[in-house]
Amino acid sequence: MASGGRKRKLIVQKYGGTSVGDISRMQNVARRALAAQRAGNDVVLVVSAMSGETNRLLKLINDITPTASEREQDVVLATGEQVSVGLVAIAIQAAGGKATSVLGHQCRILTDSTHSKARIQQIDGTRLLDAVKQGHIAVVAGFQGVDEAGNITTLGRGGSDTTAVAIAAALEADACEIYTDVDGVYTTDPNVAPAARKLDRISYEEMLELASLGAKVLQIRSVEFAMKYRVPLWVKSSFTDDPGTLVCEEDASMEDLVVSGIALDRNEARISVRNVPDQPGIAAQIFGALDEKAIVVDLIVQNPPLEGKCNLTFTVGRADLVKATEVVKKLSKSLGAGEISTDQDIAKVSIVGVGMRNHSGVAARMFRTLSSEGVNILAISTSEIRVSCLIASKYAELAVRALHTEFGLDAKARKPARKGK
Repeated sequence: MASGGRKRKLIVQKYGGTSVGDISRMQNVARRALAAQRAGNDVVLVVSAMSGETNRLLKLINDITPTASEREQDVVLATGEQVSVGLVAIAIQAAGGKATSVLGHQCRILTDSTHSKARIQQIDGTRLLDAVKQGHIAVVAGFQGVDEAGNITTLGRGGSDTTAVAIAAALEADACEIYTDVDGVYTTDPNVAPAARKLDRISYEEMLELASLGAKVLQIRSVEFAMKYRVPLWVKSSFTDDPGTLVCEEDASMEDLVVSGIALDRNEARISVRNVPDQPGIAAQIFGALDEKAIVVDLIVQNPPLEGKCNLTFTVGRADLVKATEVVKKLSKSLGAGEISTDQDIAKVSIVGVGMRNHSGVAARMFRTLSSEGVNILAISTSEIRVSCLIASKYAELAVRALHTEFGLDAKARKPARKGK
C-alpha cells in the first residue's frame, strides 16, 4: 500500500550495467521510466555504471599499483555511477521529462566504513521524495554511499541491487523492479539445462538460498533487505516487456512444488587436513583462525576418529584458497596435524524449495539420482529448504540436468509432488 496517504504508487527501478551499456540503451531506460511515470507512478531510478566501466577503472588503479588503499579505490570506482546517473537524467530530459540525478552522499546513503564492501546503515529519503513530488524522476547512483566521516564508500560487486532495495524499503515503495539482461528467475541456468523455465513467483527464502548458492540473478544482500522489510521485488528484462518474476512472501501454493530451483556453484575449493588430533577445541582453533582472516567456510566433513586422530575436510571460496591454506599450514604444525591437500576441481550442486518442509525423502531422491548417473558425493550440507552436494566438477552440468528432470522442473514435463514418501 502507498505510504503516508500517498495516492500515486512509488516504484523503484534499478538498471544494471548492461541496461545502460551505451547511449541507445540509456535512452531505452529513459523511455521505460517515463512510461512508468505517465502510467500514474512516482519513479525513482537506481543506476549502475556502464557495462565494463568498473573493470576499466580497476585496471587504471592497478596500472599504478596493485596495493592501492581501499579508500582511494572507492573514490575512483564511484565515478562510474556518477557518469551513468548524469547521462540517464539527461536522456530523460531530452525525451521531454523532468529528472534529477542524485549521488550516494547527496541522498545520504549512510554506510559503515568498510571500504569496497560497505554495508548500508541508514538512508535519508527526503531529497528523493521532494524530487518526485515536483514531478521529477530521481536518478540515484547505485553501489555507493558515504560513512559518518564523509568518506565515499562502495558496496561491492552487485551493490546497486542492494541500493535499490534499501531505497525501496526506506521510502516504503510499492515495488522494487530489478532490470537485468534476463527476463526473470529460472529454475536453473538455461545455459546448463535448456529445459529450464522461468518462474512466475519465488519466495524470499528460496531466492536467498539460490543467491547464496551461486545464482547470479540477484545480489544476496538485496534479497536479505527485501525479505527483512517485505519489499515486493520484481526481476525483469530491460529489453522485453515480459512481466518477469516476483520475489515475495511464501504462500501455501508454493509448497506444492517440492523443489523450485537447482543451483550450481563452481567457485569453491576443498582443503583436507589429515591426522588432526581428536581433542576438544581443535576445530575451534582452526575455524577461528580462518574467521580472523574473514575467510568464509562452507561445507565441513570430519571423519570418525581412529587412534586419537581424524581427517578434517572443508570448502572455501576459490579466491580464498591460497590464504586459507597458509592459515591451516601454520596451525597444523603447532597442532601436530598431518598432510594438507587442496582440490579446486569440484562443484557444488544444490536443490532448493520451501516444499521440502512438508515432503519427506527429498534428499534420498537427490542422492539416488546422482548415483544413477555415476556421480559420487564428496560432502553434503543441508538447511530446512536446501540440500547441497559437493561433486567432481566434470559431473556438474550432468548433475544439474538430471536433478532438474527428476524434480519435475523441465519446461515440458512436471512430476507431481510425492507427499509422505
